[in-house]
Amino acid sequence: MPRPLLKMMPSALGFCLLATSCPNSLRAQLVREGSPAPTQQEKTPSTQAPSGKQRISQEVQITGEETWLDTGIDIQPGEHVVFTATGTLRYADAKSDNGPDGIPRGFKDLIRILPFNDAGRGALIGRIGDKDTAQPFLIGAHRDVVAPVSGRLSVGINQTSSDTGDGTYAVRIEIYAPSDGTVREVARQVSSIPGVDNSLFTKIPRRIGDKDGNPGDMVNFLIIGSEAAMQRVFTTAGWVKVDADVTDTVLHGIIESISKESYLTMPMSPLYLFGRHQDYGWAHAEPISVIASRNHLRVWKAPFQVNGQTLWVGAATHDIGFERDQRNNGVTHKIDPDIDLEKNYVEKTLSSTGLVAEVSHFLPENPLKEAKTATGGTFHSNGQVLILKLSDSGAALAATN
Repeated sequence: MPRPLLKMMPSALGFCLLATSCPNSLRAQLVREGSPAPTQQEKTPSTQAPSGKQRISQEVQITGEETWLDTGIDIQPGEHVVFTATGTLRYADAKSDNGPDGIPRGFKDLIRILPFNDAGRGALIGRIGDKDTAQPFLIGAHRDVVAPVSGRLSVGINQTSSDTGDGTYAVRIEIYAPSDGTVREVARQVSSIPGVDNSLFTKIPRRIGDKDGNPGDMVNFLIIGSEAAMQRVFTTAGWVKVDADVTDTVLHGIIESISKESYLTMPMSPLYLFGRHQDYGWAHAEPISVIASRNHLRVWKAPFQVNGQTLWVGAATHDIGFERDQRNNGVTHKIDPDIDLEKNYVEKTLSSTGLVAEVSHFLPENPLKEAKTATGGTFHSNGQVLILKLSDSGAALAATN
C-alpha cells in the first residue's frame, strides 16, 4: 500500500550546511575536488584468501565507451572472486587521468547519478546476475569477494550512459571454488509444496490493511523457514531492513546521507495482518535508483505453522512515483499496478542466493485479481501466490552466523 509522505523535509545536504556539525557519512560526500579517495580497506572489509580450487582465470578489457561488459563467466553462490585491474581513463572535463579506483566525488559532482553512487566517477564496478535485479558493487584496482548470489558476472565503469572516458581497463578475474568445497543449491521449481493448500489459505487474509481496517496490498508471497534463515536470505539478496519506527527512520534518512541507501530506509508505515503491524519491512534498490522508486515489502510471522515449520506471510509492491491520496488529498507513493512484476522480482532476487530450496506458485480458491488500495490506486494480478521454501543449508548458515 502506498505510504503518506512528509509534507516538508529538508534535504540532507541543506540540513548539514545549516547545522553546526555534519555526520561523518555526509561530510565524506562533500570532499573537495582532488581530495584523496578512501582506501579500499576503508570501503570494504578484507576477505580471507581463497582456499578453494581455482576454476577460472581470465582477463577482459573494458573501454571508457562502455558502461557494462558481459564477461561470459557464470558465478555460483559461495564462490570466491578475485579482481585485479589496471589501466587509465581520461574524461574531457577532468584535470587528469584516473585509474580503476575512479575520481573522488566533489561537491559539484553530487548531482550526477551513477550506477554505484558510493564510488567515484570512472571506478571499475561489477554485478552478478540479471541487470534488472543485480546490485552493483565496487571493484576498483583490487577486490576479492565471496559471491552472495548466482548469475552472469559483468564488469562496468561507474559513469552515466551519456558519459565516456578515453582509455581502457584490463581486468584479471580469478574464480575459486567455495572454501568448504560445496556450492549452494539452486532453487528447484516444483508443482506443489506439502502443507500449502486451500485449507492453509482459509487462515490467511487475502489483503493487508491500514490501522482503520481499510484493505490494501495483496498477500502475494509466503516463505517457509526459520526467522534466522528468513533474515539471511533477504540480506544475502541485498534487501535492506527498514526501521519499524517511522520517526527514527526519517531522522536517519535526513542526517546520514543523500545516497540511494538512505532512501531505502525511509518511512514504511505500519500495516496490519493477523491483528498486528508487520514484523519486518525490507527494501531493495533499483540498480540505478531514483528517489521515487524502490522495491519494498512487509512480512508477518503467521500464528500457525506449515508441517512444523515457521511460515512468513508477505505483501510486496514497487514504488514507481507519486500520486494523490484520495483519502486526504495529500501526496503518497504510487505503486506499479501490475503486482505480479514485484512478486517475480522477489522470486528472482531471493532464488539467486542459493538459500532457497523450492519455489512454487499456488492459486487459491476465489483468487484476488483486481482491487483498489486504501489510497485509491488500483492494482491487478493473476491471483497466484509465490511460495518459497528455504533450504536447510540456509538455516544452518544463519544459525552459524
